[in-house]
Amino acid sequence: MQNDDYEVFEPAEIPRPVSAVGMELFTEGFEQPPHQHRKAQLILAVRGLITCEVAHGFWMVPRQCALWIPGDMEHSVRCVGDLEVYTLFVDPELASSLPAECSTFSTGPLLRELLIAVSRLPSLYDVDGADGRLIQTMIDQLERAPMGSLHLPMPADPRLRIMAKALSSDPANRTTIGEWARIVAMSERSLFRLIMSQTGMNFGRWRQQFQVMFAIERLTEGASVQTVSFDLGYESASAFITMFKKVMGQPPGQFLAARRSAVPPTTPQPSKPKLITTMMEAQRALGL
Repeated sequence: MQNDDYEVFEPAEIPRPVSAVGMELFTEGFEQPPHQHRKAQLILAVRGLITCEVAHGFWMVPRQCALWIPGDMEHSVRCVGDLEVYTLFVDPELASSLPAECSTFSTGPLLRELLIAVSRLPSLYDVDGADGRLIQTMIDQLERAPMGSLHLPMPADPRLRIMAKALSSDPANRTTIGEWARIVAMSERSLFRLIMSQTGMNFGRWRQQFQVMFAIERLTEGASVQTVSFDLGYESASAFITMFKKVMGQPPGQFLAARRSAVPPTTPQPSKPKLITTMMEAQRALGL
């Protein structure tokens, strides 16, 4: 968004149902602590990787995907790599037909261009004119967008939180469900049922999801498939590729290539994303 009306982008202070900004951030990564805001937030990652944690889940947003965070939902955000990000804040009234839970969307070329175009509108755009119609078209397309799959359910039960913390810090952890049952003082059958009820996955699938999300983050940073497979404790890269393909439907190389090829060709734009040079500006733009 062109900040012609506001020296600093402060979405809560802009008297419009949607406020948005595009930015480039050259950094090794940064993290926002837990926070919340009244407006819902949509984050489109064109370059770089964004992860978001809420009370009951962990979401990953690789390039060419978008993250939806409903209003008043406490969340923390972490960014990895050099970023090109577009972030939109949407009044709850305008977002009533969008998910009430944190979600990711796969963005096709039309939706992606609409999101970028909205980020370039004047701060005080004409609600009743062409700008307002552009925003409504964006909302309509967002409602039709397919949901993404890079979601890691985070259980509320404190015993499962112990397991989640261990798997997050060491995705190569190979502790069996029987061994975990002894650690958390439960029967194996009871632990299996508890994991299913709180995550919707069995133990093996839940653990694989930790591994896949770790792998995507490392591959996005530039690590090789072989390095990632060894980091996760696989004896060979082919075994890791088989697991990744089973979960994601594509081998890791093809998965990343598809997202690179989704980048639209460079076309003349009326303006470039705002060049963010400080963490304070980035935190404001991302809603902290």
